[in-house]
Amino acid sequence: MKPSTVQIKNIPSRFRHQVPKYKVTRSDDCINCGTCAGTCRYGVHERIEGHNKVRPPIDYRCIGFQCLEKDFCCVNKCPRQALHLSLNPMYEALGDLRWTADMITGTWIMAETGYPPERTDLEYNIGNSGGGFDKLRLKFPENPPEPLDESEISLEIPLNRREDGRSDIVIALPVYGGGMSFGSVSLPTMISKAHCAANWDTFTCTGEGGYPEILYPYDDHVITQVATGLFGVREETIQRVKIIEFKYAQGAKPGLGGHLLGPKVTESVARMREAVKGSSLFSPFPFHSVYSIEDHKKHIDWIKEINPSALISVKVSTPSDVDMVAVGSYYAGAHIIHIDGGYGGTGAAPDIAKKNIAMPVEYAITKVHGFLKEEGARDAMTLIASGGIRTAHDVAKAICLGADGVVIGTAELVALECVRCGNCESGRGCARGIATTDSELADLFEEDWATQRVINLYHAWYVQLVEILKKFGLNSIRKLVGRTDLLEHIDYSRKTESNHG
Repeated sequence: MKPSTVQIKNIPSRFRHQVPKYKVTRSDDCINCGTCAGTCRYGVHERIEGHNKVRPPIDYRCIGFQCLEKDFCCVNKCPRQALHLSLNPMYEALGDLRWTADMITGTWIMAETGYPPERTDLEYNIGNSGGGFDKLRLKFPENPPEPLDESEISLEIPLNRREDGRSDIVIALPVYGGGMSFGSVSLPTMISKAHCAANWDTFTCTGEGGYPEILYPYDDHVITQVATGLFGVREETIQRVKIIEFKYAQGAKPGLGGHLLGPKVTESVARMREAVKGSSLFSPFPFHSVYSIEDHKKHIDWIKEINPSALISVKVSTPSDVDMVAVGSYYAGAHIIHIDGGYGGTGAAPDIAKKNIAMPVEYAITKVHGFLKEEGARDAMTLIASGGIRTAHDVAKAICLGADGVVIGTAELVALECVRCGNCESGRGCARGIATTDSELADLFEEDWATQRVINLYHAWYVQLVEILKKFGLNSIRKLVGRTDLLEHIDYSRKTESNHG
């Protein structure tokens, strides 16, 4: 069951003109009769209240050429034949191979409505990367099982499986927000993520930039991060939260540490990080006090002493020995092993690191899951995966590979209308006010608008995950863990078909 605090509201784009897949144009032959507004079921046409006029078409809501076959199609209904439908040539410029234009558009629709798009012209669950989760498919049974009611299905996962007397934390769905530090993103972005986490009874992470006071009302749903630069790390904030995360490495830039360039280090960011305004900040790699599991345990023991009830998460990238790191973290006393693959990261992450270092996360998940089982530690550790989880289908695939849940980041930013331009780290940062510390840019959207957009996205994913479990005949997301038999790799399935052919 979803939390009672989750309320879905329609939250339109803050831009009149997005980058639509189709262009709906209205010629001068239009007489403002309003037929289009009265017949369109998708909100493309709207009358101006109190005036005998129709607003310019809201293109991004149009379902395209498939609508021409509907009896309510505006193009066909227009008495003056003043409407014309065409493909938007700019659409191909939106996104990239991993985050395709269709996937971005689908995410925007989910953030607006709270539900998966009903449109068949959008492939929003799979990208065109040619690898990773885009090569995996959920293998639903040919004969559907007995139908389950939504009330019978649980998406909850426990985060403390050690039974060590610390907080017994259960989150309402197998998803929480990743670390985005004060400095890398705007405060409205951080607050919206935290507010969404509180509504969904899950968590979001501060990243390594300290714990802004504006997040204090959300203490029970915030993970604070202790990273290699120790920026903003204070005993007071460690004591506020239920989960503390050690960040040893990011999957998007393993071996490089973190970096925040000078233009984004404003006076408030510098104060929070105890640094100098305008000076670039770099986190080292690794912790210079940790070179063994024994050193790692000392770090964990230090945090446990400061906060006797908190859970400890350990975030690492995916080197070839990530399975040994996971088992070492278990013996060091961690509750969560968070493995971060290289498919994620914002425009601040260098491609040379993302594409050439560490292991693809889909391999790392199965490796860690299997090794923890062999060591008899799997039932005591919560395995969380991140680094390129873009859709609800990616969530389900990661869990089938062996993860208990996932952490997301970019998907939340796309919900706020990120266009994947890659300028997160340059100059003043994001021109849409998301990944910026510039006060003028940060005011481009309201916290309430952003909060509802992220809440809506989570709800759309909730709907999809429930539907996936129904198709498999499973009543709990926990029963999906490690079910690789429910996945197929399209390259191998094609080979099998060709061999049988």
